[in-house]
Order: sequence, then C-alpha cells, then structure tokens
Amino acid sequence: MYTTLDNWILQEAIPFSVSSSETFNVAVDKLIASLNDSVELLGFGEALHGGEDILILRNQLFQRLVKTHGYSAIAIESSFPRARVVNEYIICCGPASYEAVQDLGFSHGFGQLDANRELVEWMRQYNADPSHCVKLQFYGFDSPTEMTVSDSPRQVLHFVLDYLASIDGASGQEHRKHIDQLLGQDSDWENPAAMIDPTESIGLSPAATALRIETEDLISELCARRPELLAKSDKSRYLEATHYASVARQLLNYHAALAQNSGNRLVRLLGIRDALMADNLAYMVSSER
Repeated sequence: MYTTLDNWILQEAIPFSVSSSETFNVAVDKLIASLNDSVELLGFGEALHGGEDILILRNQLFQRLVKTHGYSAIAIESSFPRARVVNEYIICCGPASYEAVQDLGFSHGFGQLDANRELVEWMRQYNADPSHCVKLQFYGFDSPTEMTVSDSPRQVLHFVLDYLASIDGASGQEHRKHIDQLLGQDSDWENPAAMIDPTESIGLSPAATALRIETEDLISELCARRPELLAKSDKSRYLEATHYASVARQLLNYHAALAQNSGNRLVRLLGIRDALMADNLAYMVSSER
C-alpha cells in the first residue's frame, strides 16, 4: 500500500501533544478503537533503556488505558520473580515504602528511575481507593538474567517449595533437602565471568545437572497431583507455582548453555531468554483473564 516507510508513517500516525491531555487522550482512544476484542495484550515499544521521556509517556498511556478502557495490569521488561515484591507493595500487603522495593523488586536498576517510581506509586494509590473493585497488578516479564550476570535458581525454586510445603509438608521438606544440597552458593551461579568464559560457569557441573533432574521431578509432582493441589489451595496459587517451576527449569537451561563452548552460544542464550519472556507474558494474560 505504501512505497516507503515515511509514507506509511505519514498516513497512519496519530498526532498528539504530550503537553495536551486532550489530544493525547483522543489519540489513545482512537488507537484502542482500531483494535478488535481479541487483543488481550498491548505492547508498547521502548527503544532506550533508562530514557525517562518514553517512560513518562508510558505512564500517561497506562493511566488512560486503566481509567477509560478497562486495562488491569502492566508488565515491564524487568525480572519476573523480582516484580512480585513490587506487586505486593502495590496491593498494600507488602513493604510500607517504595524505598524497600526499588532494588529488590526490579532488575537492571530500573527501580531507580523516577518514572518507574511514579508508575508504582500511582498504581498503589489507585488500588487503595475502595471504589475501584478491580485492583491493578504489576509484573516483570523479563527472565531472571542481566547483560553480565544470571541469577541463582534458589529464589524461584524456593517459591515452588514453599507452595508445596504449605500443602504437603513432608513432600516439600524432602524436595527441599535434595535441592538445597545441590544449590551450593549463590555467588557461584551469579559469577559475572561466566557470561564471557564458559569455563567459569557451573551450569554443567555434576551438581547443576542433578539439580536439573530434581527440578523435573518437582514439576512432575506438581502436574501429577494437580487435582489434589488445586483442591487444597486454589487455581491462581497453583498456576503461579507451576509457572515459577517452569522459570526455574529455563533458568537452569540458561546456566547450562552458559557453560557450553560453542559458536552459537550467545544465540542459544538469547533464544532461551526470548522463550522465557514469551512464556511469562502468556502466563500474565492467562492470570489476568
């Protein structure tokens, strides 16, 4: 339809002014009106990590989507397991101040950005209003990895073990005993030198390989006991635990790929990260639905 990219932009772009809430809201409403009801996840491209202007625009967009179009959650490109701390703050059942979550609840230092603080504080204030029956949820959809370091699998595995132990203490304790013996020190998993040198990674050590098997056994038990676990907890808690178990599996696969000395090593690492991010988004859509 268009001969050049410039022509496409000229014909399809929706003009607005950031300083004019009226033109901005009209632009957002026009965008949403162009989508059909099958759209459950709206993406907002952000090219500059750490750029404040685009995040301020994101905040304005999200507020309009919530107030006028029924959106109930936001996911930013930050660590999935860490974001749970921020969400607890937003729904007023966790820490009492943003300072308590700005480092623990974000990866990549994103908690230090003023625009992210403003987003979180606005969501907390919105949820505190009793007239808002649907409470907003905050997620991170990134894998628990950084550009130069990868997290230990301890946090995500312990989340699953805590869930299982809350229902079946004996089984949870048995799995925890085997897994904790294999985890070792977090610093060994989080060694930044492993990103450059595969010999520095413990991802293919005998203990790490055995831990991958233990994780598969844990996932198998969650699947095999699904009816019982659902009956003794609830669907949302069960699905959250199984997703954390899946994140643990992929994180261990990531560490194993870190330890491989091959020509496509970085490509494989990026592929695992991409797949995990997609799985995280699918889980969030399912949870919000």
